[in-house]
Amino acid sequence: MTQQLLQQLVEMRGIETQYVDAWGNPATIAESSKTKLLNALGYDTSSDEKIQSQIAQDVQSVWLSPLNPVQVVRRGEDIRLSVRLPIELVNDEHVLTVTLESGEVLTHAFTPVDESMTTMAHIDDVEFHEYVVALPLDLPLGYHDVALSADGDQIATSRIIMAPQACFTPDPIKQGKKIWGLSVQLYCVRSENNWGIGDFSDLSMLIEKSASVGADFIGLNPIHALYPANPNACSPYGPSSRRWLNYLYIDVTAVEGYDDASVQALVTSDDFNKTLTHARNVEHVDYEAVAHLKLAALRAVFDVYDAKYLRKSTKQNKTFKAFVEAGGESLDMLAVYDALQSSLKAQGKESWGWPVFPEEFKDYHNPAVAKFKKANEQDVKFYLFLQWIAAQQLEQASNKATEAGMTIGLYRDLAVGVSEGSAEIWGNKDLYCTDASVGAPPDILGPLGQNWGLPPMDPRKLYEQAYQPIIDLFASNMASSGSLRIDHVMALLRLWWVVKGDDAKEGGYIYYPVDDLLGILALESHRNQSLVIGEDLGTVPEEIRSKLAENGVYSYRVFFFEQAEDGGFFSPSHYPVQSMSTLTTHDMPTLIGYWHCLDLELGKDIGLYPTQEILDTLYTDRHDNKQSILDTLHGHGSVGDNVGRDVNYVGMNQDLNYGMQVHMAGGSSALLSLQLEDWLQMDKPVNIPGTFDEYPNWRRKLTQNIETMFENAQINELAAKLTHARKQASNK
Repeated sequence: MTQQLLQQLVEMRGIETQYVDAWGNPATIAESSKTKLLNALGYDTSSDEKIQSQIAQDVQSVWLSPLNPVQVVRRGEDIRLSVRLPIELVNDEHVLTVTLESGEVLTHAFTPVDESMTTMAHIDDVEFHEYVVALPLDLPLGYHDVALSADGDQIATSRIIMAPQACFTPDPIKQGKKIWGLSVQLYCVRSENNWGIGDFSDLSMLIEKSASVGADFIGLNPIHALYPANPNACSPYGPSSRRWLNYLYIDVTAVEGYDDASVQALVTSDDFNKTLTHARNVEHVDYEAVAHLKLAALRAVFDVYDAKYLRKSTKQNKTFKAFVEAGGESLDMLAVYDALQSSLKAQGKESWGWPVFPEEFKDYHNPAVAKFKKANEQDVKFYLFLQWIAAQQLEQASNKATEAGMTIGLYRDLAVGVSEGSAEIWGNKDLYCTDASVGAPPDILGPLGQNWGLPPMDPRKLYEQAYQPIIDLFASNMASSGSLRIDHVMALLRLWWVVKGDDAKEGGYIYYPVDDLLGILALESHRNQSLVIGEDLGTVPEEIRSKLAENGVYSYRVFFFEQAEDGGFFSPSHYPVQSMSTLTTHDMPTLIGYWHCLDLELGKDIGLYPTQEILDTLYTDRHDNKQSILDTLHGHGSVGDNVGRDVNYVGMNQDLNYGMQVHMAGGSSALLSLQLEDWLQMDKPVNIPGTFDEYPNWRRKLTQNIETMFENAQINELAAKLTHARKQASNK
């Protein structure tokens, strides 16, 4: 009996029992994994009685809710709402009141018994009926509140989200324009003026210089808020909050107040300049040093700015307060978290994240946290100020792209989750399942599977919260940009959950309401005039690719993964137009690293490959792939005779490197993204998936300053060739 009940619960909660793996083979989720996943979702599976009771509670909860929490409707579709009522109310007149975002109020009166009944149930000996009520209203795109009432008494509330059929695409791209741009990790950018880490002023300069040589966008890896008090937690894909920004990207010298004598006394001191010289010259980003410099200088600037503007009735104070009010609980939560974590660290207490905070501080909503906030009001205000300044500087960079005439401008990147100790989870623990982590089953990028240490959202809780957390994520990450890349876009359909303590391969897929989430994505895309790119690599069922395409989401095509069964590489001219193509990503070796097998050598050194046999196979495959690449490039005339045809005698050089990039530029994808690392012919990767301390992930800097990079005649010649190839591809 238990197995049957468990299976019923598995199906109710969207746990997938079978899937097709990255190699096209059928795979089955272990029975033990199903049970563990249910436990992570909060179910007690210790006995039949408890399982039955919880199933009954879930069913009862639905029937006792007259309206669903939310309904996503596409423009042009009929609006049909499910209404559940006890039988004694079904003959009474009811009213659905819809309050539009504009404030306009529309009503529709109906008698349930006159509508179409779909099903019925008995709850505690009371008979309930469910009806589908057609709402004959023409609602505009947006978020609209719904209330159900009878005899003047409100019975239930809901939300209708009216969404367009597909995401936004800029007119030039709709009309066939094919563009190229550069992808960059902002922290790795060097310039003559930054403080050992790329900043928003560097970004503005990169935009201007890239646009001047033909680029139509600059792609950023996530710039989400990290941890001011724990700067070495530096992965952009393990943030504290995905709604807010990493303050380390603030250019302190560009903030009003920097020129004040009190600030200058700090930044011109010997100790400060010694640390600054170190931060600028060191090979990898020294996050501790950069944070030390920026927090000290920003605090000094804040003190000046606060006294001058934020304690008085000034235009600046009104703007600041409006920003804080618009940020709501989410912004307050982050600022309080940052102040609290900093305070605990200063006291020498454990502070890496809320799981190790003192008990009274483990939840944002605890009274002790409110008391801390009141007692440390100025510290909290400082962290609010940092977010305000960061948002302003990012917007200024985005405006530079508009002024430069870029078709897209900035494209931002939304990480798939937040780390366990994050402010985002601290403030909404109901939404996250902290006994599990997001990851991936074994695939080409990670043969042993991957565990990313990011607790997943509970899809039911997300639904019960009327999708507001995901709305906020989409909207905030489309701000100050022309495009959004969604990391691991498969998360809209399903996520691989790994229960704490298990190996990644022992996880299982849990499904999410993909059609609703895509509708919200399309709505926010239009509101923000933002093209959407979905990173659809790894274990991806074909049906999701077609669904994403129908919804106007651009797919992600990586040259090295676009191989035919015979080992040959597909020509980029065969890629979907509705895609962004690229040669490499932040999880892959650079072109030089790939060609010279430096990634395999590095992987061997740090113990990534369990056996020599596996490593030997990878070397053999790489050798064969390189020969196929040479065959492809010569076959399409993308490289000249100065690049040999036999892989045994061809090393990676500038002609081959640039030839591969121009080869991609002739392809059919609407967007082409190229890595700055490959422009500079660098050999070290940004990140090695599956590693933590074994390699300096997210720290490696570029080898040249932005200023000198665009003075290089060969780089400018490459840019000209890319622009020419894209124009030719546009005319095909």
